[in-house]
Amino acid sequence: MAWVARSGTSSPATAERVLKIGHALPENHPVHAGIQYFADRTAELSAGRLQIDVFASGQLGDETRMLEQVQRGTLDFTKTSAAPMGNFVNVAKVFSIPYLFRDEDHYWATLTGPIGAEFLAGLEQRDDGRPTGFVGITFFDSGSRNFYTNRPILEPGDLAGLKIRVMRDPVAMDMVSALGASPAPLGWGELYSALKQGVVDGAENNSVSFVSSKHYEICKHFSFNHHSRIPDVIVVSSNTWAALSEQEKAWLNEAAAQASAFQRGEWSGAVDEALAVMEQAGVTVHYPDPTPFAAAVLSVVDQHAHGSVRELYEQIQAVE
Repeated sequence: MAWVARSGTSSPATAERVLKIGHALPENHPVHAGIQYFADRTAELSAGRLQIDVFASGQLGDETRMLEQVQRGTLDFTKTSAAPMGNFVNVAKVFSIPYLFRDEDHYWATLTGPIGAEFLAGLEQRDDGRPTGFVGITFFDSGSRNFYTNRPILEPGDLAGLKIRVMRDPVAMDMVSALGASPAPLGWGELYSALKQGVVDGAENNSVSFVSSKHYEICKHFSFNHHSRIPDVIVVSSNTWAALSEQEKAWLNEAAAQASAFQRGEWSGAVDEALAVMEQAGVTVHYPDPTPFAAAVLSVVDQHAHGSVRELYEQIQAVE
């Protein structure tokens, strides 16, 4: 998380086209590092003719507002979690399914292969054929989601009776219920005080967010059970994309692919830093066998994976 670079910078006089990208994360976040790398590589590949100005930390609004701006064409690019794209393209809901991916290798083999390319291409059109206003250009890493509480979570039974904060997502709530806990869909900003006051017993998220939110000050057990891996997606406005030359699109696609690889390395480094902070704070990190957790939530897969979502789920399961 050492990468800190300019934000909202002005373009040089030589730039022939200036584009804007916004995101809601701070400048010390590995996603920002990847986005800044994307902007820098675009400038290098185009010899300064194509410039991307980066606006971090929600300067242009929250994730929902920036998606709306991209749809309207008033913002060129933004970063979004893949899960909310299910509001536009039904198959994107597949990423909410627990244990969709066996491990990190399976995750990246899927995203960097034909399925990932087809998914990005499919973001341009709603299920009814209408345009979404988005063009997907690459995936970024956002880690795996895991449970943390004040007791060890080594098997599904350890969650019995606990109240666990989840996102406001029916799949996440059903998953927690299937594991024997009670889901509590609180807002992220409410969670620290809810943990401190005992309103909830724990939560689930990636290790980087666990540390950046300082939840390690309260929860002293973190279990890498990896129940979901939801990638981030960089999307560009279809209005912007249509206005670009083929050469400009080629520069952006090349820069995006390189930025994705770079950001994966930044995320890995951020996880290492998070683990070091946890150790210093007295957090015990567990690495339970994910197999019994995956078996316990098979009913959730059957409940939520239907039609095109089921088809994509099975295709992903078949990836070696």
